[in-house]
Amino acid sequence: MSFLLDTDICSAHLKRPSGLSHRFVQHGGGLFISAVALAELYTWAYRRRNPAKLLSLIENDLLADLAILDFDRSCALRFAQLQSELLKQGSVVNAMDLMIAAIALVHDLTLVTHNTRHFEVIPGLRIVDWLSD
Repeated sequence: MSFLLDTDICSAHLKRPSGLSHRFVQHGGGLFISAVALAELYTWAYRRRNPAKLLSLIENDLLADLAILDFDRSCALRFAQLQSELLKQGSVVNAMDLMIAAIALVHDLTLVTHNTRHFEVIPGLRIVDWLSD
């Protein structure tokens, strides 16, 4: 099984690598990050007074273990289908979370997140929380 890591899982790993390192080893070669989550991590770094250390951790430690998936045309189409369906049901999901979910669905990946309630209304999305189990 392969996994798409949400921003919160990546930030938890960067803050305390020993907490999730066994998961990274266990699923090595099957871990992905979306360009959307990566943008959120870069924003987190640049909001710090001195971003260099965190940027180095992202670039040299985190990305060494993950493949990056872009938000492409197929993902844009899936995003639009999901958003349309959810809006008809009266559900609103943050656009960046919905982009991440679309990438997971297009690539048939299980989303790893601690923010499960952000994603639970998205049909067909497999979710797991590595911080709670």
